[in-house]
Amino acid sequence: MKMKQNSPITMKDIARDLGVSVATVSRALKDSPRISEAKRKEIQEYARDHNFLPNVIAETLRKSRVQPNKVIGVIVPQFIHYYFASILKGVEEEASRRGYRIMVAQSDDKYEREVEICKSFYANKCCGIIVSMAKNTTKYDHFQKLIDMGIPLVFYDRICTGVNASRVVVDDYMGAYTAVTHLIDTGCRKIAYYGMVQSMEIDKNRFNGYEDALRKHGLKPNPDWLRKCDNRADAEVVTPEILAQPDHPDAFFAINDDTAIGILYSAKKMGFDVPDDISICGFTNGNRAKACNPMLTTVEQRGVMVGEEAANILIGQVEGSLPMDKVEKRVVRTRLIIRGTTR
Repeated sequence: MKMKQNSPITMKDIARDLGVSVATVSRALKDSPRISEAKRKEIQEYARDHNFLPNVIAETLRKSRVQPNKVIGVIVPQFIHYYFASILKGVEEEASRRGYRIMVAQSDDKYEREVEICKSFYANKCCGIIVSMAKNTTKYDHFQKLIDMGIPLVFYDRICTGVNASRVVVDDYMGAYTAVTHLIDTGCRKIAYYGMVQSMEIDKNRFNGYEDALRKHGLKPNPDWLRKCDNRADAEVVTPEILAQPDHPDAFFAINDDTAIGILYSAKKMGFDVPDDISICGFTNGNRAKACNPMLTTVEQRGVMVGEEAANILIGQVEGSLPMDKVEKRVVRTRLIIRGTTR
C-alpha cells in the first residue's frame, strides 16, 4: 500500500498491510525472539522501506545510556478550574521528582485545538502525553494515532472510552451516591441534578450515583429537575426558573462547585434560606467552596493525587517498568466535606 506523502507510517499501518497484529509488529521491531526470524525480517524491512519512525524518545529512554530531554505533554481543558490546576500540580511534582519536565497546553474544551496540541507534542518529541478530553470530542483518531506510534497516553478525569489507554479517575459514582445520601439523611426529598447528563463518562457515573441513592430511599428523579448545566452562569439562569415553580426542589446536587455556587447565589437572591429552605452540594472542594457564605458542602476530588498517579503511570510506561500494552486503571477515592449549605 502506498502511503500519503508527509504522513508517517504507524505500527497499525504495518500490521494492516502485512496482515498481523500491532503487538506482533511491536515485538518484531524490538527484535523479540517470540516472533520467528523470517517474520521479524519481513516486518523490519517493510518498516525500513516505508520510513517508519517510532517514538524515538521513549525507545531511547528505555534502552540508551544517553538520556535525552524527558518532556511530558499535558493537555488541560481549562486552566481556570481549581481541579485541573491541582491535577497539574500533582503531575509536575511527580514528574520533577523523577527527573522529567512538563509541557502544558489548554484545549479550551475544543476538539480542533486538542488535535493540534497532540500534533505539536509529537513534533516536539514529548515522551508521553497526559490528557483530559475536551467536552465536544467525539472522534478519537488523534489519540489512537499516538498509541499506534508507540507514544504512552494516560487519560485523567474525562477519559476516552473509544481507545484502549491507561486512565486515572476519581470514584465519581460513589462520590455522588454519598453526597445525595447525605442530602436524603438530612431530610431532603426533592433533589435536583445539574450536570451534563449521560454525555461523558464522569457525568454518567455521577448521575448514576445520584439516581441510585434516590431509588434506594424510595425516591424518583423528577425529569424537570434534571438539567444540562455545568457552570455558574448557566446555573444563575436555570435555578430561578426551577425555584419559581410551586413544587420546587428542596435540594440540589451539582456536578462541580462552580455550578453549585451559582445555585447558592440564585437561591439567596430569591429569598430562600440556605440550608433551611434549600440544601446544596457541589463536587470538587476548590478554594471557592470556602469563600462563599455559607461555605459549600462538596465532594473532594483530590486532584493532586490524580495528577501524581497519572504521571506515575506514564513514566512507568516510558521507562519500561509498566508494559505499554497493558492498560492501567486507577481510581482515587473521594470524600464528602460537610459545611454550611446542607443541614
